[in-house]
Amino acid sequence: MKFRFALSAAATVPLVLGLAACGGEPAATGYKPSTPGSTSVSTAEPQKVVPAAAHLDSTSFMPAVKKGMVGKDTVKVSMTIETGGEKATITGEQSMNPVKAKIDMKGAAFGGRMKLILVNDIAYVQMSDLPRGKYLKIDPNSDHPMAAEVASMVEEMSPTKTFDAFDAGLKKVEYIKTEALQRRKVDRYEVTVDTAAAMKAQGQKMPAGAPKAIVYTIWMGQADHLMYKVSFNLIGASATMTTSDWGEPVSIKAPAAKDIVEE
Repeated sequence: MKFRFALSAAATVPLVLGLAACGGEPAATGYKPSTPGSTSVSTAEPQKVVPAAAHLDSTSFMPAVKKGMVGKDTVKVSMTIETGGEKATITGEQSMNPVKAKIDMKGAAFGGRMKLILVNDIAYVQMSDLPRGKYLKIDPNSDHPMAAEVASMVEEMSPTKTFDAFDAGLKKVEYIKTEALQRRKVDRYEVTVDTAAAMKAQGQKMPAGAPKAIVYTIWMGQADHLMYKVSFNLIGASATMTTSDWGEPVSIKAPAAKDIVEE
């Protein structure tokens, strides 16, 4: 049970971002910032056009995200999940091309602490009931009882799947305000996603009790359109994630052979 929850939490990270880098050229996104309006300074001088801030909407949001992600296929994340009066934290670093992750999870839902490393579609899991410092290796193509869950997680972390989900489910994007975050100027948006449409795009069915729509509050860099903070509520749980070091090198390697144990 703990392991299934850990896999779900790990897969949530890229899904919440809704942007795992898929590469490609900026022109392919079709995003062109608009500059509506102009300001006349004097009838004695030529008009000077002052570009207005280009706030995003449901049409321009995903193209802007995709453009901002070009060349930014690594990220560090920190996430807090609160449910039923309990708090869990998830920290880690990810590469979206190729898909790799190193995630550290703490909280009662994880048996105190759990670590997950994903390299070459293989999951390595460190849990409290394993010898200290040892990892369990799970190949999604094996007959391991958790193989299907690992395969599902790997698929959900696919950049293509993530973009497909948000493109299919995006219903509304509302600009809220501009503010400072992590010493940079960010625009805050409320983004509404149709749950059933997003899950269908990922080949999944709506789970029982899931809301028809999920509203994400997203703080996006005004200049680079990268997501630096995301928060949402879902079935009694609240989650907040922050990101940093977009495009910076990460070190994600499989555990040494001596640290891998058989179940």
